Amino acid sequence: MGLSTHVLDLAKGLPARGIAVTLERHDGGVRWTQLAESRTDADGRVRSLLPEGVALEARTYRLRFDTGAYLGEGAFYPEATIVFRVLDAQTHHHVPLLLSPFGYSTYRGS
Repeated sequence: MGLSTHVLDLAKGLPARGIAVTLERHDGGVRWTQLAESRTDADGRVRSLLPEGVALEARTYRLRFDTGAYLGEGAFYPEATIVFRVLDAQTHHHVPLLLSPFGYSTYRGS
């Protein structure tokens, strides 16, 4: 099915727009292959992370968020990385990021 993300700025209480997001697939060992790169829209979303013609597979993926460019030079976490496993590739996976200047969290969204 599909893969999406949403970044919310908890300090501002607003969607985090313009954050660069990179999607990578784990190919075993220490090897990761970049599949896509995008930016969050005005609503803080990337509605479809998979490039056209690439299907979601049951495997491990990594999302990298360039939080430093969004939060500025004082960002404690210049990058937020979320590694997750897709077990059922037939369902949509939504991986939100809740962001603040000194922390972040995530969960399996819907």
